Amino acid sequence: MATGALRRRLHHGDVDGRRNEVLDSSGRDNGLSEPLLGSSNRRESSDRSAEDLWEEERRKERLHWTFVFSNLIAQWAQWLASIVLGSGSFIGRFLPLNSATLNGQRRLPPSLSPLQEERLRFLKQRLEVPFDGSRVEHQDALKQLWRLAYPDRELPPLKSELWKEMGWQGSDPSTDFRGGGFISLENLIYFAKKFPEAFQRLLHKTEGQRAEWEYPFAVAGINISFMLAQMLDLQSEIPKTSVGLRFLELLGEDDMAFDNLYCVAFQLMDAQWLAKRASYMEFNDVLKSTSQQLLRELDLDDVSSFKDLPAYNLLRN
Repeated sequence: MATGALRRRLHHGDVDGRRNEVLDSSGRDNGLSEPLLGSSNRRESSDRSAEDLWEEERRKERLHWTFVFSNLIAQWAQWLASIVLGSGSFIGRFLPLNSATLNGQRRLPPSLSPLQEERLRFLKQRLEVPFDGSRVEHQDALKQLWRLAYPDRELPPLKSELWKEMGWQGSDPSTDFRGGGFISLENLIYFAKKFPEAFQRLLHKTEGQRAEWEYPFAVAGINISFMLAQMLDLQSEIPKTSVGLRFLELLGEDDMAFDNLYCVAFQLMDAQWLAKRASYMEFNDVLKSTSQQLLRELDLDDVSSFKDLPAYNLLRN
C-alpha cells in the first residue's frame, strides 16, 4: 500500500451508523492517497475535451486496479507460503482486529470432530488450487459464470473485450484469477446460484446512489475471497483466533460455510460502499471496514449459522 505522510480520510459512516476513520495499526491510512474523482484536476482541465477527460479518468482507474491486484497477488503468494510453513504470524499484519480475543474473552482451541477435520481439510485443499486457464474444467467454470451472470447473452470467447463488462481488468479473465486462485471463481459461481437476485443486483449495480466510477464486480469478488480467508485464520493448521474458532463451529454445521460467508461479505461490502459514498479509489478502505464489521457480527453470542448474521438480511432484500 502507499506510504508517506500521514493521510486521514473521514468516511460518511459505517452500516451501523457510526462515523469512523480507517487507519492501519501504525496509524497510517491503509488506502490510496490519490485525489478522488471530481477533484480540482477536472476544473483545471476545463479547456480539454470531454473525450480527453474521459480517457484520463479511465487510465487512472486501470492504474488503480493494477496496483490493487499486484498487492493481492503478492499477499496471496505469501499467504500460501504461510500455509506450508504453518505460521500464524502473517495474518496479524493485515487484520489487527483479528486476534485471539474479542470483547475481552478468549476462546480456547477446540478438539475438532472428525466431520470438522474433514471439512477443514477439504477447504484448505480448495484454497491451494491456483486458477489455470489451460485446464478445461477451469475454462468450463468461467463459462458457467458468464451464463449465470448473463443468461440471455451469447457466450463470448475466453479472451474478449466483453469480459470487462463483468468487472475484469482486461479481455482475459485468467490474468486476474492468478491473484485469488480457483476458489475465487467457485465463490462467484456459488453466489450466482445460491442468491441469484442479490448477485444480479450487485453485478448490475441497481441499488443505491452509485459512484461515477464503481468498483469492478469480478475483481472485487476475488479480493473478498482473499480477505475472508485471511480473516478466518485459514493459513494456520487449525484456526486459533476468536473468529477462526467461531468459523470452525459454523463449518461443523455447514459444509459450505466459507462460500455462504462469502456471499454475506460481498453484500456487506456493497452496503459499506453505498454508506460511505465511496468511489473506486477508496475500495481498500471499504474492504477493511467490511472485514471489521463481519468480525463484529461473527463474535455475537447468538450466531450459530451464517443466517444468524445481521448482514445476512441484506441478501434477502
